[in-house]
Amino acid sequence: MGSITIRNLDDKLKASLRLRAARHGLSMEQEVRNILQSTLASESTATSGLDFAMRINQLFKGLGADDLVWPDRQSQRALPTFDPS
Repeated sequence: MGSITIRNLDDKLKASLRLRAARHGLSMEQEVRNILQSTLASESTATSGLDFAMRINQLFKGLGADDLVWPDRQSQRALPTFDPS
């Protein structure tokens, strides 16, 4: 397992982390692991195939496709016949 060191952490942020860890009954280290794990897990879910339609929607959002006028449906044309007559 790897480890990281975070330098120059704001005192208020560290205090908030300590309180959050205490509320959950965890060490600060475990709380940070949980935060990282949940954040990265939700990020990987967002890029999965399940959200593909949502990403496509965001890509084309604002192009005015919602304002397109759909043409009226027409009756089906007659099928061709292959009689030699």
